[in-house]
Amino acid sequence: MFDKKTILDNYAQSCLDSYPVDSSLYTEFNVKRGLRDKSGKGVVAGITDISKIVSFKEEDGKQVACDGELYYRGYSINSLVDGLIAGDRFGFEEITYLLLFGELPDKNQLAEFCEMLTEMRKLPRNFTKDVILKAPSKDMMMSLSRSVLTLASYDKKFDDISVRNVIKQSLMLISVFPMLAVYGYQAYNHYICDDSLYIHRPDPNLSTAQNFLRMLRPDTKFSELEAKVLDLALILHMEHGGGNNSTFTTRVVTSSGTDTYSAVSAALASLKGPKHGGANIKVVQMMKNIREHVRDLEDEDEIYAYLIKILRKEAFDGKGLIYGMGHAVYSLSDPRAQVFKKFIHELSKSKGRSKQYSFYERVERLAAKAIASERAIYKGVSANVDFYSGFVYSMLGIPVELYTPMFAIARIVGWSAHRLEEIINADKIIRPAYIDIVKIRDYKNLEDRK
Repeated sequence: MFDKKTILDNYAQSCLDSYPVDSSLYTEFNVKRGLRDKSGKGVVAGITDISKIVSFKEEDGKQVACDGELYYRGYSINSLVDGLIAGDRFGFEEITYLLLFGELPDKNQLAEFCEMLTEMRKLPRNFTKDVILKAPSKDMMMSLSRSVLTLASYDKKFDDISVRNVIKQSLMLISVFPMLAVYGYQAYNHYICDDSLYIHRPDPNLSTAQNFLRMLRPDTKFSELEAKVLDLALILHMEHGGGNNSTFTTRVVTSSGTDTYSAVSAALASLKGPKHGGANIKVVQMMKNIREHVRDLEDEDEIYAYLIKILRKEAFDGKGLIYGMGHAVYSLSDPRAQVFKKFIHELSKSKGRSKQYSFYERVERLAAKAIASERAIYKGVSANVDFYSGFVYSMLGIPVELYTPMFAIARIVGWSAHRLEEIINADKIIRPAYIDIVKIRDYKNLEDRK
């Protein structure tokens, strides 16, 4: 009798038996797992002029850990944010221009660019109804990816990879990503969660951050502070070098000569993973778990003891990780988190959630101490931007289902810049090498197998 379940169980066991590779071979052949060595130094796979990350500085001929620095096209993220604050203006569009075209725009260039984005912030006729609303999904990243691939069907030049056409496609995707994400959530919330359905069109006079909040909320209302903090969150997530998983995916897929929609869909698939774009959701879940198991949230000894249990795989999800702490590149500090914290405190006060902000700060400080005591680390451990982003999104009333799409709405800018850089500079497909350890077998008994 055909037993599908048993057969699949057997197939799975066969894979578990035949696929494992002796981990000692990675050391023997000097293979860098995850393309990073034991000290965290990455394999050089390309050259980029889009952004720069600094986590170590040379002192007396040695590399010494330092506070993290992040540069967009040569400008430090701190100076860019300070400039936006001084000018009391939204910056997502301005920094998008910088990353795509290499220079900060002047007043006229920025006005022209914003008009271009507004003009492109339109979906094809009946797209929302026929594509987004008719096939709702509880997974917003799947919904977003499906929408991106379907948009290719409306583009007569979808496979034209000339620089001019790729810029046009990139600007369109940057413009419509907030709509695709919000409308995908509204479809899920209505058809799967049985809530009210409301579709708000973007306002041509509003910024990307303002329009996101306007489209998401039933009454379209939001405060200036809320929009400014969201604008900052988008800027801090826009770009982070060519080595992060989704951006590297963009460059790898682009190097094959594929179209923009396929490259962006591949990047979305990468970002969807909990080890990448889903990290802020894990932080929110972890913090909730700590609150449920620690009786006194101001008792640092009790919090510290529970963090040790998490690290020893005795609490939370059993993975032994304190989410939002540490980073593959940064050592002493993540500059994005440092910039973010200044505004998070202000937002938490306006929302009456100062105690919760203090709790986050307390966990951040104690987690660094706990990790240092339990792990053999070669560099400092600090909170990364994901540690606080989930908290910010919750204060803005953004549902958990949209946390990772929020990342995508920002990072589509960096993906687009890296895709253009790859198209313009590279002429070879990216193809890394693997060391094969295949055992040579003899297949002489063919007749006996028949």
